[in-house]
Amino acid sequence: MTEFSLDSAIRRVLNFPKPGITFYDITSVFQDPQAFSFCLEGMVKHVQELQGDTIAGVEARGFIFAAPLADRLGLPLLLLRKKGKLPGKVYSRKYSLEYGQDEICVHQSDVRPGSRIIIIDDLIATGGTLKAAADMLEEAGASIAGISSVIGLPFLGYENALAPHPIKTLINFDSE
Repeated sequence: MTEFSLDSAIRRVLNFPKPGITFYDITSVFQDPQAFSFCLEGMVKHVQELQGDTIAGVEARGFIFAAPLADRLGLPLLLLRKKGKLPGKVYSRKYSLEYGQDEICVHQSDVRPGSRIIIIDDLIATGGTLKAAADMLEEAGASIAGISSVIGLPFLGYENALAPHPIKTLINFDSE
């Protein structure tokens, strides 16, 4: 992997979505082909280290990383969607958000029992969405080989929320 300052490619938006919060905006990475390539190279290494056999992308920005990873590694791709977005029979799991509840789903026919899934997202904050995804996939008979993300915010406690799953991030920010 080439040397690159990922930190400089991530836009920070102060006081968003509310005063005192710094929003780490990954969309600026997509505007910089070198930054996007750097992220994909790093995440390919994550997947190889975790020895997964299936990639699962979390809606929506997780899809942007998961699809090219699955393609580069020749692995199946699962799409983890919000409730109401998938037409077939689904497994689902509700989870809490700061402002209420949401629900994540996957087609039942897409989850292979015994598969070793690596869940991909752009940013890990509290880990709530990823925890729901992991629990849902495990209930469907898969195992979680690990979780890979571009950005981690460990000060929000995601490591405890996602234990015992291995977590790999490309960059961490340790405060708001």
